[in-house]
Amino acid sequence: ILLPMKRRQKKVEAFLGGLKVGDKVVTTGGLYGSVARLEEQTVQLQIAQNVRVEVSRAAVVGYQGQPPVASDAN
Repeated sequence: ILLPMKRRQKKVEAFLGGLKVGDKVVTTGGLYGSVARLEEQTVQLQIAQNVRVEVSRAAVVGYQGQPPVASDAN
């Protein structure tokens, strides 16, 4: 039981560590946007022209148009 959870956690950590400016992502709250700035614990997303919000890195669940990184389907 623990091994699949560790694998999923490593996959999520690799995804969050690999984020870069310009990536189009979706958050747990359903916000779609592109990464404008990366900090250690937060990500700034541009959700519209001249509209940026800062969210926790943990809130980013995947790329737009793809299933969430931590989904059980993978």
